[in-house]
Amino acid sequence: MRYQRSSALFAEAKKYIPGGVNSPVRAFKAVGGEPIFIKEAKGAYLYDADDNQYIDYISSWGPLLFGHAHEPVIKAVIEKAKKGTSFGIPTEIETELAKLATTMVPNIDKIRFVNSGTEACMSAVRLARGYTGKDKIIKFAGCYHGHSDAFLIQAGSGAVTFGSPNSPGVTQGTAKDTLLAEYNDLEGLKALVKANQGELAAIILEPIAGNMGCIIPSDEFIHGLRELCTQEGILLLFDEVMTGFRLAKGGAQEVLGVDADIVMFGKVIGGGLPVGAFAARSEIMAHLAPDGPVYQAGTLSGNPLAMSAGLAMLTEIDQHPEVFESLAQKTAHLHKGIADVLNAKGIPHQINRFGSMISVHFCEEAVIDFTSSAKGNNDTFKHYFHGMLDQGIYLPPSAFESYFLNDAISDADLDRTIEAVKSIF
Repeated sequence: MRYQRSSALFAEAKKYIPGGVNSPVRAFKAVGGEPIFIKEAKGAYLYDADDNQYIDYISSWGPLLFGHAHEPVIKAVIEKAKKGTSFGIPTEIETELAKLATTMVPNIDKIRFVNSGTEACMSAVRLARGYTGKDKIIKFAGCYHGHSDAFLIQAGSGAVTFGSPNSPGVTQGTAKDTLLAEYNDLEGLKALVKANQGELAAIILEPIAGNMGCIIPSDEFIHGLRELCTQEGILLLFDEVMTGFRLAKGGAQEVLGVDADIVMFGKVIGGGLPVGAFAARSEIMAHLAPDGPVYQAGTLSGNPLAMSAGLAMLTEIDQHPEVFESLAQKTAHLHKGIADVLNAKGIPHQINRFGSMISVHFCEEAVIDFTSSAKGNNDTFKHYFHGMLDQGIYLPPSAFESYFLNDAISDADLDRTIEAVKSIF
């Protein structure tokens, strides 16, 4: 394919935007080369500045369940924009979306809208600390909860020590209250809790991880985690920014059969516009301002355009729940097709899949946590990514990201994708 226009746009962007991008993964640092610049999209397809077409397997990193420019969502945003884009004053549509969301998701009574997943997770942790009166939290290596200071933490010197910052600008003072555990390691988690007994406000995780590839929790781990939190009086926080309304109406809580204490949303709940949210039982949400002492605010939170897109998207899901089975079947078809090709070629690999999330790892052993995910052959992944890109298949430009299928992808698109894998290897 030809990328001259994208290359020129990237060069121009770097003059005015750090790294030429507004979110680091877009810069292609993990795969080499230069990013493509998108000018429009429709259904399953992206179109770049050089007029190349791509089958899209990231769906704006999750929110576009029905594909790009889905008519009910676009129509809702256009009609709402004609009446004003933002007021900073309550509107009826905020309540409409809140009511629909809380009826679709189990175990939540009230919801607060914000503008991003980062903001949702940051606010949820503050609420958990305010509710429990405790300071420390546990997160899991490889789970990403946005870029607020409390989450940019790497492993400390031992299994029961606090973490250390993994970004300049994050203070040691912040890091000391964030402990790090290994995903799918229940015994290690129990040891960490025991070493910090009585000091923990919350344990936060992606219930199905999507930021170290798609990682699925074992039944023992996820149910043991819920039991541990209940026993120790620790709030369990599910970061469902990716999984909320994508895996089922009720998200990961529904499909895993595990109730969290606070749930964070993003992506799908905004229908492709910037929206985040956090939700819980009434007794917990009562601690949030203006009802309670835990402060959180946002000038653009609940703005009409974002709420209209979210309401249209959730209404579509509520009326067409069959979309989840359709997406799961398409993802399973893709899984089998890619696996058959890689097996026939003798290429070591692991494929993880849950619902419409899937990731391909070029390694020998099962991928169950960040450590095993990091063992993938990055040279093979780079060859795979750029080979697919050149054949009009847009995959996540990082081995540590999940694919997100959308329902506009056809069987023919899937077969074309599988043939592309065959040709590059």
